[in-house]
Amino acid sequence: MKSQKIINDPVYGFITIPSELIFTIIDHPYFQRLRRIRQLGLTDFVYPGALHTRFHHAIGAMHLMSITLDNLRIKGTEISDQEYEAALIAILLHDIGHGPFSHALESSLLKGIPHEALSLMTIELLNEQLGGQLALALRIFKNQYDRKFLNQLVSSQLDIDRLDYLQRDCFFTGVSEGTIGADRIIKMMAVKDGQLVIEEKGIYSIENFLSARRLMYWQVYLHKTTVSAEKMLINLIQRAKNLAQAGIKFTVTEEFEFFLKNNFELQDFRNDRRILESFLSLDDFDIWGAIKLWKSHEDYVLRNISQMFLTRNLFKINLVNEPFSSAELEEMKVKTLKKLQIPAIDIDYFFCSGKVSNYGYLATDRINILTKKGKVMDVALAADLPNIKVMSKIVEKHYICKAKNLILTK
Repeated sequence: MKSQKIINDPVYGFITIPSELIFTIIDHPYFQRLRRIRQLGLTDFVYPGALHTRFHHAIGAMHLMSITLDNLRIKGTEISDQEYEAALIAILLHDIGHGPFSHALESSLLKGIPHEALSLMTIELLNEQLGGQLALALRIFKNQYDRKFLNQLVSSQLDIDRLDYLQRDCFFTGVSEGTIGADRIIKMMAVKDGQLVIEEKGIYSIENFLSARRLMYWQVYLHKTTVSAEKMLINLIQRAKNLAQAGIKFTVTEEFEFFLKNNFELQDFRNDRRILESFLSLDDFDIWGAIKLWKSHEDYVLRNISQMFLTRNLFKINLVNEPFSSAELEEMKVKTLKKLQIPAIDIDYFFCSGKVSNYGYLATDRINILTKKGKVMDVALAADLPNIKVMSKIVEKHYICKAKNLILTK
């Protein structure tokens, strides 16, 4: 680089772009698209400050990765300059495959195609465009590199991704209860037999990290208002797809229309690069622009849900610990039909039910503690930490969402 590039981040302060290759990646249109995809989707309906983007998060994660690798080097872990840069690239691009509104539209616009698979294909595409310079980063990302701790820093239960998004999401939502001691956690990281471990004196920081993450899920990521808004968006996109595939025309961007008219599977992305490249042109603006246009559409489903979004007239949601019985669901569905005065065939656009789940710690993907005696053990088995054992249980909550009112005439 002709001059050192820095970014002023609201969470960490000044972040240095460490190499010409990383600057080239950040400057690439695929990565710049992340500026137009919010990190927390529709969560700003609950926390108005939650307007930060996946671009913010990716840059922050790269910064934390550099601090972590520097710390491991100080502790005697040999990390070559090539490995160092590749690990930064792997974490920088870990979310490159996210689409508009991220997780919500994985179940509607793309029908279950995970963003992780799209991230991998995008990194492979970038590697081709950049003459194979991302080959080592790809191996780390795919966990095909023999130094496993590098992949664990990118993807595990205690990865750099989580350390950044928990801090960042706390900062922008104002939910201070989810604050974690990321600096101390990073200082306590070490490498033992090629695996990432946490020194024993950092064990209480890990307990706090797991507790904070669980709290953030219930208070932010799975907040009932956010769940309601996401279900509305899913139903809206599904209606748009049904209409588009039935030949109904409406004004949307070319890329958005392409995905509304077609149902693609993961293999289609692999077989036809044009599909992936079209996807990498989509962002939140495509969806919001369509919603503003659809608020006056002749189809009452598109019109109503779009108007609800623009005025924050969200579906009423009940979130409870016990599942609803079939009889209860049917009774509530009948009442909703009667109240809304709509055809029974359309009820699923305005009434839905399901469940959300959360866990603090999964023992199948261990966080390892390095004891003072040099023994490596699962954090859940460590002494006097009963909270982690409790957090290993998956907690489920059940919900129903229903529209409160409709405008049936244009």
